[in-house]
Amino acid sequence: MAVQVPFAGLLFMHRLVRISTFSQRHLRNRDMLVKLQKCKREIRTFSTGSVKCNENEGENSDSHTQLSSRQALLSRRRRPLSPLERISGLLPPDALSPEVRQLRGQNQQDPAEDTNILVPVTHCTLEESGHEAILRKDDLETHPAPDAVLEPNTSETQLNGAFHEEKRLIAPTLPGERGLAFGELLVAEFRKKGQVEFRKMFQLQTGTRLQSSWGIILHDDIAGQPAGSFLKTNREVPILIRRASLEDYVLYMKRGPAIAYPKDAGTMLMMMDVTEGDCVLESGSGSGAMSLFLSRAVGFKGSVLSVEVREDHLSRAMLNYERWRTSWSLRRGEEWPDNVQFHNADLCVASSLLAGRGFHAVALDLINPHLVLPTVIPHLHPGAVCAVYLANITQVIDLLDGLRCSALPLLCERIIEVPIRNWLVAPALQKNGRYCARKAPILDEDQREETSEESDKAEVTTEEHPAFGSIPYIARPHPEQMTHTAFLVKLRKYVQ
Repeated sequence: MAVQVPFAGLLFMHRLVRISTFSQRHLRNRDMLVKLQKCKREIRTFSTGSVKCNENEGENSDSHTQLSSRQALLSRRRRPLSPLERISGLLPPDALSPEVRQLRGQNQQDPAEDTNILVPVTHCTLEESGHEAILRKDDLETHPAPDAVLEPNTSETQLNGAFHEEKRLIAPTLPGERGLAFGELLVAEFRKKGQVEFRKMFQLQTGTRLQSSWGIILHDDIAGQPAGSFLKTNREVPILIRRASLEDYVLYMKRGPAIAYPKDAGTMLMMMDVTEGDCVLESGSGSGAMSLFLSRAVGFKGSVLSVEVREDHLSRAMLNYERWRTSWSLRRGEEWPDNVQFHNADLCVASSLLAGRGFHAVALDLINPHLVLPTVIPHLHPGAVCAVYLANITQVIDLLDGLRCSALPLLCERIIEVPIRNWLVAPALQKNGRYCARKAPILDEDQREETSEESDKAEVTTEEHPAFGSIPYIARPHPEQMTHTAFLVKLRKYVQ
């Protein structure tokens, strides 16, 4: 008896394997289940769409097929309890034991799950799934299927409502930013044929108008709009309204002396390797451009000491610094770090100002920087960098000669300038505004005659969005180039 029980179990399992191997109909059902699992992540899901089992077709002959199909759909929501249940899903009811039939009946007692099973719409065709999918009319026009049926108007209304509800949940502004508010610094920009025809930085104020050659926009109409919106003037010309970046601000703010341009300021920051928490010395506040870049680089944990010998330049730098901090607080709802200390002094005789201080980097924008180096270098940490901003090459020569005579522990590592070359890249257009058509190369004489006849009959494409690769492009350097601005000298302090 101890031998017959396991042998009977082996015979039963052998029967199950044979039936599952030679039953082609149930193999197709198993393949269908695998395809449904693979296609689960392919396409968006319809929140109100559903797939129903076809209960009217083949009720007497294909009852086991309907059960297998229902179990395939239920498997997307519930994992089978045991391997025996998973194998029994591929077998007809007459081949199952009474215990397995009872287990299968318990899984199908819930009528709500059998009649309304929500399944995502996938790339699988309706012929592979064996079910009728309820689709929208738009989907039937793009992907026609003979077995698909139209959804009622009520379901289509629900789908549209769900789509608009999901769209409403998407924030119109970036995380951490708000809508345009009064007091912010904005930039208005108009482009024509890919080139900037109008650009202006302004402060959003109540009861004010933005005036341009293309019309007027009220500031009250701009307030509350998301950044990067196109607003039409009274002449129906779209103007792009966006927030001013730090680069925009230093280029369009009111100036006293010349500024350190963003391209040079960025290179100087990389030379000095300024990071958050550093203490940096700046000599020559100017209009405050370099002070703003250093303030952002050192963050709340760092500090910047900015020294300017002229009072009018120092006043302008302080005003520009505070104006940017105010606009930033309105934009982000948080304060810009107040980490810049402005002083009116001459570094050549300001040893008391630097007493007890140590700096991770030094930025000099002076006419004669070699005169202040003996005062500054003792307060620079060993291995740190002093970046010098000079307009003329003769100033660079005087700096190097001054280093030779003073015998300071400084190593001149680099002398560079940072050029930027702007390009114009745009599709080729005819005088009437239509796109040009790309022409194929001519290989021999016969093709030359054929292409000449075709080119006479060919018309310039009038499509709003022509196909990829069908339009030739024209690229050339911009006629207005920013050539030389300054020389940048990198000096590193070494240990003697």
